[in-house]
Amino acid sequence: MATTRPASDWTPVATFSIVAFDPETGDLGAAVQSKFFAVGTVVPWAKAGIGAIATQAFANTTYGPGGLKLLAEGRSPQEVIDALTSSDEERERRQVGVVDAKGNAATFTGKECFAWAGGRTGENYAVQGNILTGEEVATAMCEGFEKAQGELADKLLAALEAGQAAGGDSRGKQSAALVVAREAGGYGSFNDRYIDIRVDDHKQPIKELGRLLQMQHSISWTREAFSLYEEGKYKKAVEALEKALKYNPDSSDNHYNLACLYSLAGEKEKSLESLRTALKLNPQFRSLAEEDSDFDNVRSDPRFKELLSQEPVSTKE
Repeated sequence: MATTRPASDWTPVATFSIVAFDPETGDLGAAVQSKFFAVGTVVPWAKAGIGAIATQAFANTTYGPGGLKLLAEGRSPQEVIDALTSSDEERERRQVGVVDAKGNAATFTGKECFAWAGGRTGENYAVQGNILTGEEVATAMCEGFEKAQGELADKLLAALEAGQAAGGDSRGKQSAALVVAREAGGYGSFNDRYIDIRVDDHKQPIKELGRLLQMQHSISWTREAFSLYEEGKYKKAVEALEKALKYNPDSSDNHYNLACLYSLAGEKEKSLESLRTALKLNPQFRSLAEEDSDFDNVRSDPRFKELLSQEPVSTKE
């Protein structure tokens, strides 16, 4: 088998995607769904403070890092697209969307992309798609994004959901991805990878992507709570952890940590109630609670001692 293949033999990344900017947070991101395995390895690119790019159809993946470099040099999204496509002999088979860190956006669809193919731009975003059931998919994505509430990631997901509801990829569904870049937003604040979730092969990729996004939101609020805990801001940490639990209400770890925070904040009743919930979900926390100094404010309460002495029977199997 040949190690290289001509462009005419590539499998097209037939898909619909959106790139967008959030002027309130500065977040930049991209989201995509396709009847294509692991679409997240090809289409979405984003860099904090610079921009976001989606490259698809007979995708040229150099458009991602190359386009971000041009944005960093001060080029506008349209100038970036012009520069990328002008030297690409296969440009009429490409599709690309670009947004910068000011919300300027542009989209390009080559004349040889398979129908329906096209794109739309709006305030702070661009959507594009090819081999779609019709133009209504792009229109629905715009409406879904503009009407959505929440963080940028929530709005990106809403755009995908709206596009799929309008018909989506005419070939069906397989994979989806969502990335959001935020300055120092990654693990440990070491990079800008605030959100990077992918569904590589699934019968309901957008639905699964939504489930993963809920988990990501929970993790993000948990990290915020831990930072506030280390700063001694216990009441604010409680607020953050309560938000985390809204996204993942069955997290035994977060119920336990919330019990700790309530204790530190002087909320004895709430501490005991949260600890009771944590122990029902995971009885193994009893041994940890016995030695945890965070519970010093409630340790002398008979109800605390009773909770730790109860038979360790979990409600989870």
